[in-house]
Amino acid sequence: MIEVSDLRKRYGRGVAVDGVSFHAKPGEILGFLGPNGAGKTTTMNMLTGYIAPTDGEIIINGFNMLESPLKARSQIGYLPDTPPLYDDMSVDEYLTFAARLKKVSGKDGRASVELVKRKTFIEDVSKRIIKNLSKGYRQRVGVAQAMLGDPKAIIFDEPTVGLDPQQIIEMRSLIKELGKKRAVILSSHILSEVSAVCDRVIIMNKGKIVASGTTNALTRAFSGGGGIVARVKGERKSIVNAFESVPEIAEAKIKPCQEEGAWDVIITGKENADVRETVFRLMAAKDMPLLMLKPVDLTLEEVFLKITNAGEGFGEYGGDRSDKTGDESGDEPGGEPSAEKSGASDAEANARDEGEKEENVSGGDN
Repeated sequence: MIEVSDLRKRYGRGVAVDGVSFHAKPGEILGFLGPNGAGKTTTMNMLTGYIAPTDGEIIINGFNMLESPLKARSQIGYLPDTPPLYDDMSVDEYLTFAARLKKVSGKDGRASVELVKRKTFIEDVSKRIIKNLSKGYRQRVGVAQAMLGDPKAIIFDEPTVGLDPQQIIEMRSLIKELGKKRAVILSSHILSEVSAVCDRVIIMNKGKIVASGTTNALTRAFSGGGGIVARVKGERKSIVNAFESVPEIAEAKIKPCQEEGAWDVIITGKENADVRETVFRLMAAKDMPLLMLKPVDLTLEEVFLKITNAGEGFGEYGGDRSDKTGDESGDEPGGEPSAEKSGASDAEANARDEGEKEENVSGGDN
């Protein structure tokens, strides 16, 4: 549906977008992440035909953006970060006008306007002047104009900026509904937004794609693998002694946690072996209550910071720097990473508050 190959944009000697390649399929919501200046907005502007690329190719539903720009643009609905509204028009007047711009007029135009009003829940404000609408309703009107003409692909740039929590939930639901049959690209600075809505994520930095994949795959790929967090209730010295003598454990670090009388132990098995059962049996044998046992998985926020601060690309699950076109990557179905940070992260914050550092308890160094 959307295919981008080796896209580049130069401004004089500066390079805003450098060799970006990716695809978005019908029924998929693709998240676009990156720090300020990463090249996201420039990429969005090239996708919508607002600016021309220096090099590369953009195909929208089979139409080349450079060779057939009008046909390619007709396949796209676009909501920029500031909705393109005319404040002195009523909602009906504006949508009718937008439909005519998209060459959807007459009976088809009226039917399309009524459909998008119903889909975006703005029928009750259709006669009101746009400048008198709340931020949430203005965003909905912007989404409605993007849906006019039944485009095959829709691009959202920061669609929930300035919305209250209830409006954010409603906007997310609408985006998910649109993504059932269309290719949807969502550009956002809000990582929780991307985690909640998107099937797949692309992270840009310094004009390049530095990572791509499902949220689950990214968090697994950059978590280090094999680590678990065990929250154990008991005396610190007894916990340290218990873990020191276990041969299957390569490393164990103990940290204070927010739960009274308990400690978090971050454990790595030798050769990244799964040691959950070993830890469970050890704690049972030592009569130490095991309050929590879970993998050390990074959140999408932590992955984002790790990648963008590294300065180099990791590619798709550690591969090259572009998002492969096609399905050869073998992605598993995406899932939402936990909204909580791992117990290890909680413990780090607590340790800083108490002025204590983590202590490696494996190998007998106490």
